[in-house]
Amino acid sequence: MSEQKARTISFVIPLLNEEQSLELLYQGIKQQCDTSGFAYEILFVDDGSTDGSLSVIRELSRRDSQVHCISFRRNFGKSDALDAGFHAASGELVFTMDADLQDDPKEIPHFVEAIDQGSDLVSGWKRVRHDPVLTKNLPSRLFNRVTSMASGVRLHDFNCGFKCYRREVTRSLHVYGELHRFLPAIAHIKGFRVTEIAVEHHARPYGHSKFGASRFLNGMLDLMTVVFTTRYLRKPLHFFGPWGVLALVLGVLINAWLTVDKLVFGHGLSNRPLLILGVLLMIVGLQLISLGLLGEMIQRADTKPQYMVREEF
Repeated sequence: MSEQKARTISFVIPLLNEEQSLELLYQGIKQQCDTSGFAYEILFVDDGSTDGSLSVIRELSRRDSQVHCISFRRNFGKSDALDAGFHAASGELVFTMDADLQDDPKEIPHFVEAIDQGSDLVSGWKRVRHDPVLTKNLPSRLFNRVTSMASGVRLHDFNCGFKCYRREVTRSLHVYGELHRFLPAIAHIKGFRVTEIAVEHHARPYGHSKFGASRFLNGMLDLMTVVFTTRYLRKPLHFFGPWGVLALVLGVLINAWLTVDKLVFGHGLSNRPLLILGVLLMIVGLQLISLGLLGEMIQRADTKPQYMVREEF
């Protein structure tokens, strides 16, 4: 228990128009930390709220010096809010929670226990969800399966906002766009140990969800960004090269067959769509290979190390 009492936890809580939930969330976090013996700081990141959320946070900060706020001039999105919170957090562990009271602070010790067992990032899994089935549950299941296959880290719930990070994980992340959905995947690709625990999920007592259908399209596009920039950023030819070689070889084979067909069998080349396909494949193949080579040349100019060091002796 002495080790836990010395541990400081930073809570990064992005929010948009959640004034009715903030007092209850603060009380839940404070009570759980006091009970468990954790020192804490709470970083509310107000993402352009237009209700009384900021006034509530000011009052909480007046009563408790461990409550802090970063207030955006307008709504920039959850990823930017998390990025700002990660840079401001000073705790040994960094928790992220949604401000809508669907995440239960009583789960905090379970996350810390998983960290103590060797994890670098622990993601919550809402095994039983209290969300609309058609608009959130089913699309989320599809999203989680696709993301697991693409990233190589098997999680049931990438979208759960309830997570715990070691500070070295958050300091290595740059969050933008919709990348907050892929933080476990990014951390896994960087070499951090990612695990998952089941958490209790509550129905939203106040307000309404800010979820929109367009976020799934944006999320899929950002998944492509994550996979490409993490796996092929330093070796773009490994991505473009195989496709370019495949297209070039197919184009050469097609044109070689058409040449033999004309010289041996006397068939003409006019009105042969296959000839157009062969030439097009050769051009596309050369372009893809050239694109990969240009990417390699650009990367050679970047000498910044990309590896992550766990420890030194």
